[in-house]
Amino acid sequence: MPLLLYPFSACVPPPRALLRRLSPPPPMAAVAPPPPAVALLPRVSALDLPPLPPPATDDFHWLDLFAFLNSPADSYQIPPQDLDELESAAGLELELELAKEAEMERERERARKAQHRRLRQRQVKAETEAWARAAEEYREIEREMLDRRLAPALPYVKSLFVGWFEPLRDAIAKDQDVQRCKRVKHVYAKYLLLLPADKVAVIVMHKMMGLLMSSKDGRGSVRVVQAAHCIGEAVEREFKVQAFFQKSRKKGKSKDQGENDQALQKEQAISRKRMKSLVKRRKLSEAQKLVQQEIELEEWGTEAQVKLGTRLIELLLDSAFVQSPADQSPDSSPDFRPAFKHVLRKPIVENGKLKKKHWVIECDPLVHEGFESTARHVDIPYLPMLVPPKKWKGYDKGGHLFLPSYIMRTHGVKDQKGAIKSVPRKQLRRVFEALDILGSTKWRVNRRVHDVVETIWSRGGGIAGLVDKGNITLPDRPESEDPVEIQKWKWSLKKAKKTNRELHAERCDTELKLSVARKMREEDGFYYPHNLDFRGRAYPMHPHLSHLGSDLCRGLLEYAEGRPLGKSGLSWLKIHLANKYGGGIEKLSHKGKLAFVENQLPDIFDSAANPVDGNCWWMNSEDPFQCLAACMDLSDALNSSSPYCAVSHLPIHQDGSCNGLQHYAALGRDYMGAAAVNLVPGDKPADIYSEIAARVLDVVLEDAMKDPATNPTASLARVLVDQVDRKLVKQTVMTSVYGVTYVGARQQITKRLQEKGLITDDKLLYDVSCYATRVTLAALGQMFQSARGIMAWLGDCAKMIASKNQPVKWTSPVGLPVVQPYKKYKNYMIRTSLQCLALRREGDVIAIQRQKAAFPPNFVHSLDSSHMMMTAIACKEADLHFAGVHDSFWVHACDVDQMNQILREQFVELYSMPILENLLGEFQTLFPTLEFPPCPPQGNFDVREVLASTYFFN
Repeated sequence: MPLLLYPFSACVPPPRALLRRLSPPPPMAAVAPPPPAVALLPRVSALDLPPLPPPATDDFHWLDLFAFLNSPADSYQIPPQDLDELESAAGLELELELAKEAEMERERERARKAQHRRLRQRQVKAETEAWARAAEEYREIEREMLDRRLAPALPYVKSLFVGWFEPLRDAIAKDQDVQRCKRVKHVYAKYLLLLPADKVAVIVMHKMMGLLMSSKDGRGSVRVVQAAHCIGEAVEREFKVQAFFQKSRKKGKSKDQGENDQALQKEQAISRKRMKSLVKRRKLSEAQKLVQQEIELEEWGTEAQVKLGTRLIELLLDSAFVQSPADQSPDSSPDFRPAFKHVLRKPIVENGKLKKKHWVIECDPLVHEGFESTARHVDIPYLPMLVPPKKWKGYDKGGHLFLPSYIMRTHGVKDQKGAIKSVPRKQLRRVFEALDILGSTKWRVNRRVHDVVETIWSRGGGIAGLVDKGNITLPDRPESEDPVEIQKWKWSLKKAKKTNRELHAERCDTELKLSVARKMREEDGFYYPHNLDFRGRAYPMHPHLSHLGSDLCRGLLEYAEGRPLGKSGLSWLKIHLANKYGGGIEKLSHKGKLAFVENQLPDIFDSAANPVDGNCWWMNSEDPFQCLAACMDLSDALNSSSPYCAVSHLPIHQDGSCNGLQHYAALGRDYMGAAAVNLVPGDKPADIYSEIAARVLDVVLEDAMKDPATNPTASLARVLVDQVDRKLVKQTVMTSVYGVTYVGARQQITKRLQEKGLITDDKLLYDVSCYATRVTLAALGQMFQSARGIMAWLGDCAKMIASKNQPVKWTSPVGLPVVQPYKKYKNYMIRTSLQCLALRREGDVIAIQRQKAAFPPNFVHSLDSSHMMMTAIACKEADLHFAGVHDSFWVHACDVDQMNQILREQFVELYSMPILENLLGEFQTLFPTLEFPPCPPQGNFDVREVLASTYFFN
């Protein structure tokens, strides 16, 4: 190959696009002489090469291309006119390619916008037509029954609704007609006339059944006042949704959002004057229209809601009936009886508290028995959103498109509502932004996990954390008439019935969660609008299926958008799986967790491939369905050709280590407390729960060695000594910083001991629980003296403020005003069409003890919520998909390392502020006449050590 003797040029050849358009190269004779370096080669005449002849044809031969690529950059002399043509052609091709790409991008954008419009239309219909659709469905079923003269095959509860719908609708319509004709109307009349009778009937039926299904007493009953308030509130919400929707269609949303409070008040005053004028001139129809406009602007209030609700309940009691099974003789008449009863409950003692006598609405046993099997068929009117929520811009501006949404769950507390409305919008900027970020996270149903859940549920549940579909067997009455034996039997029977009622409530709750999963399963994605409690903690506004819920809920949900795992993401996926397996594995170092997963890979693959009929290794985990989701994700990655490139939709959790104590340790700069809760770097995670359990065990062992005759705790210690472990004390340690009382701690420990099942005597169980509680709280006090000092200081400040009949209020680090809502309530009676009801309204007297006891935990909650909001904003700026549940932060596996750095930096930024000093200064400004104690002394812990702590959040 003589061509290789020419010097090789390191210059970059012309672009490939130009190569394709080159004309055949010029004859090799025209090639410029080689550079001077060639002259240094030895002259061997026998090997002298003659000039190559020109090609025989004009074809572009592969050999010519090879010569072109191996020759110097300046060896081809392309004529200027050819060079211009080449550049022009290349430029034209590039322009065409760019134009084509731009057109494709525009087409994709048009498709995205069209999809968003379709989803938004569906969301608007879901918010504004939910009850109307249900009413239309019942009307359609009625028409079908009349046409065919045959009852269609319907689920049990839906068949009840169809039977109740027509008589209830007619009764409401009749009452509406009566109220229209009356000169002196009932108080509820103006609200009853606002919606069509069929829509009101659907609201009443569904709300009543929903309350009965979610009732925790398991008897199928609900307090009258609770049911009335819930139904009245639902009617108000539906009316305001329709009013706002109609107004938006006429005037456009921008005009409604532009109204300010002063303009609104002015409009209300003008409307009232016009209404008085119309009444004087006897133009009653026009006055009624103005009344309706006024109702749109004002809140109805609890009293109006309850009066309307009780009247609708009364109509339901008179209209809804059930028929017993057809087991009677042919000559007997059908056994129709009321579906609901108005019953007075006697005083009872439950969980150590006396419940006074009260009126309830109780459903017939036939209705109650059908709840579990048909809960899935009960319509849930408001589901997660199909489009991102509206951005928050004010107290009631944001969230759902048309449903009334409020940034804070004030529960009618005027002080908190006024505080939110009074602060400048600029001060709440970070709060709004954080809620928008949480609401913009797109979720979807994990279909594979959902299939597994449905399979287990169809087989009766009872495994993997799912409640058993069957009740426990009631004990038989003893044959002997021994009073002691009879008393034991009665206690056992009472306990078994209580357990069955609880199981019934759990089954209904599971059905509601699965019902939402079934409805959202085929959606590409959905969103959860978020709002706050009064402390600033964020919550999804959907009540049933959300990532805030149980292991079942979290296992059923995943991110709609996936991201490639990468090397670090694959490791974090394995660590996440180990954490969800639990059983002590979560206490290992990261290396230990990775080794655990490697050793369990056969079981993991089996769990992913045969989750129900395989070895079912995942069912032994502490969080079974989250563990199963991780098994499936890891199995997919490891079985792919490139595990690092596998796309994962699974959110990976990073949880704080007893986060309340972490905040107290940072507030007090307490080094010992910081080391106990992983604020200080360590080779493996410190476990505060195991440390407290070890201290408790030491005390119990010491007491067990004493003589029971002289020391009464010795016998209790001997019963407890084999039952002290991490799980026994964990909940009490967690809640100790949130103000758990002795009674609350005792109930927690009692429940743990009951789960172990080693103590069967109730009296002994109570005594042992009391002893264990005293020892546990004493161990906590010794280990976290700095935290106890801060809690005492906060309580003292709160007591001083509350003693002046003022609520404790402060501003969180992200600018959220917080007001504690604890006041002494006043009871008052209202007369309704059904009965007299006792309602509570907020009084003017502050509840001093509640203000004092609640301030330390509420203040810490406002700090952990601030840390979460700051982290959410920083993660959004880093283009991470963030979700948070209080002190648990979630992102894609590939982004965990980046989020870990961000959340540590935000924690350091938070505690670089003089938080306690700022709080004291705010108190002194608000209450200048009070002399508050100085801030507690601080230790020598450097909060910047958190930046290097691997297990701070893990």
